[in-house]
Amino acid sequence: MDPSAQIISSRQNRSVVELCKLSDRREREARGLFRFDGIKLFDEALQNGLELPLVALRADRAQELLAMAEATHGKEVVSRIGRLLLLSEDVFSKISEEKSPEGVICVAKYIDKFQKIVTIYNSADFSSMEGERIVLLESVRDPANVGAIIRSAAAMGIDRLILSADCADIYHPKAVRGSMGTLFSQPIDRVPALAPVITQLREHGRRVFAAALDADALRLGSFVPQSGDCVVIGNEGHGLCPETVAACDRSVIIPMTARAESLNAAVAASILMWEFSR
Repeated sequence: MDPSAQIISSRQNRSVVELCKLSDRREREARGLFRFDGIKLFDEALQNGLELPLVALRADRAQELLAMAEATHGKEVVSRIGRLLLLSEDVFSKISEEKSPEGVICVAKYIDKFQKIVTIYNSADFSSMEGERIVLLESVRDPANVGAIIRSAAAMGIDRLILSADCADIYHPKAVRGSMGTLFSQPIDRVPALAPVITQLREHGRRVFAAALDADALRLGSFVPQSGDCVVIGNEGHGLCPETVAACDRSVIIPMTARAESLNAAVAASILMWEFSR
């Protein structure tokens, strides 16, 4: 890095404005780019080989942060970054999405080699998933929940997440932050609706369980999950739609005391993934 590089001290700088626009989903989708803040995510992005067209550093920490990155990932780190911006402390603090900014903001390209935004309806797609541990999400709208579920999926060894199209954007800053970098390597597919996917999974010999309260629901822990079983987790407020529940083999519930009516979607998903991945 050139120590004489100009330090940007205006929020109206064109590059700064373009970076800030990535907080909007339409802008992310139009440009195929997303942003994230913090040293941990910067490190995970480099570890997973993400393409980084731009990295913004707080000027007073730039040398330190680059030295840390080079110590872990090699001297060629700078050559893997499209552009480096040096920002004044004031500008950086105002555009950072962290409560305690660490001095680095990254812009990365959508992870097409991992995140295949596809429609899964043909047998070839399902045959290629044989042996994979699969969890499906329907209408999970809170990006923080989506990020936390992605993190839990990676921890529990889930091979693939399949999301309905109306789930929160996986590239929302809260989802990226909640995933703690596991988004960068977790296979995720997005589909228009889950019922046809569930039907295909069952036709390929899989049992699919809906996380839903109904008269015939099985209590988690009262049966032994089988290899290939899948579980479907629904919206934070109204759960799964009737069509999705009807497409599944059975429903399953997490036993709990009368002191709580329900669990947070990400917590429930983690419990279900742990049980089904044992």
